[in-house]
Formats: sequence, C-alpha cells, structure tokens
Amino acid sequence: MAKVKVFKQDGSPAGDMTLNDEVFGIEPNEYAVYEAVKNHLANRRQGTQSAKTRSEVRGGGKKPFRQKGTGRARQGSRVAPNHVGGGIVFAPKPRDYSYKIPKKVKRLALKSVLSAKVKDDEIIVVEGLSFETPKTKDMIAFLSGVNAEKKALIVTAGKDENVVRSASNIPGVEITHTGSLNVYDILNHISFIVTKDAVKKIEEVYSS
Repeated sequence: MAKVKVFKQDGSPAGDMTLNDEVFGIEPNEYAVYEAVKNHLANRRQGTQSAKTRSEVRGGGKKPFRQKGTGRARQGSRVAPNHVGGGIVFAPKPRDYSYKIPKKVKRLALKSVLSAKVKDDEIIVVEGLSFETPKTKDMIAFLSGVNAEKKALIVTAGKDENVVRSASNIPGVEITHTGSLNVYDILNHISFIVTKDAVKKIEEVYSS
C-alpha cells in the first residue's frame, strides 16, 4: 500500500497516511479516462447554437429575375443557400449533447486518475482545512505552506462555504467536495489537495 505524507494546515508535517491500493494504487486505464473526460465535456455543452434554414429566412417570395433571357443561371428564390443572406444548408439547431457512460467505466476512470496523481507525487493530503471567516489571504498562505502549484484542486469531505469563498478570487484554484469529484477536474489541475476525511470518504465509496 502506498504511503503519503500528511500536512497540517500551516504546512508542517503531521505524519503519514496509508492509501487503499484499490483506489489509489491501480494501473491507470487510459481508455476509461478518455471516455470519462469526453462524457464530462459533452454533458457541459449548452447546445444552444442555431442558424436559419431557407424556410426560416425572411423574404424569398418573389423570383429574383426572370427565368430566361438574362444569360444567368435560373433562380427561384433569394433565400436559397447559394445566395448571400440565404438559408443555411443543414443548419445547426439546439440539441442535447449529454449522454451516459457505464458506472463501472466512470469508477475505473476516477480510480485511474487518483492512482496517477499518487504515482506522479501530485497529491497533497492535509489533516483538515477550515477558516473562521472567508479570507483570500489565509487561502494563499495555506497553498504556499503546502507548496501547491498555481493550478490546484482542493477536495474536502463536505461543502465548506468559508473555504469556497476564500479561494474564489484566486485564479487556477478550485474547491470541490467528494460528492462532486470528477475525472476532468482532477486532470485539469496540477496539485491535488485533499483532506484526510475526504480521502477516507473516497476510499469508502470507491473501494470494492
């Protein structure tokens, strides 16, 4: 089983923690990670793009010019796609891009990225994280104390409003909790900071 160092909120050492190999020590499955990221990005798409077809463009009731005698190709309407300002062929319309992937694939993908973070030494475990009041200054001091990169994902066991608001003005820093943890956010950040309670919760949910 892999062992990682645990830090206090001020950055000082607080011992070691043994991680469950079923969650943090598997061989990463690249295909499962790819599917999970693709699914996440597809589900985030708004799908609000829209363009008008020739039946929706205003005008077009009158023939642009007579059928014969002009030397030009015959035209029936100014809203045809070959005219400037005409309709769009196969115009995009609002649609839902979201879809589901199997739970087993999603679980495997999450365990894969967690294991990769441990393998690459990009995981920082802290005893706990809490602030009496929301202060950006305190969050910056915490990140500096644990030597976190500028792009950091902080995972707590539950939602803490003071922690969330303390990081809201820091570019590249995102706060989430175990219930909202996803593959894309983990991959999209360099430092993965997780509280001890959050680690236990993740192991409880994803160990099998």
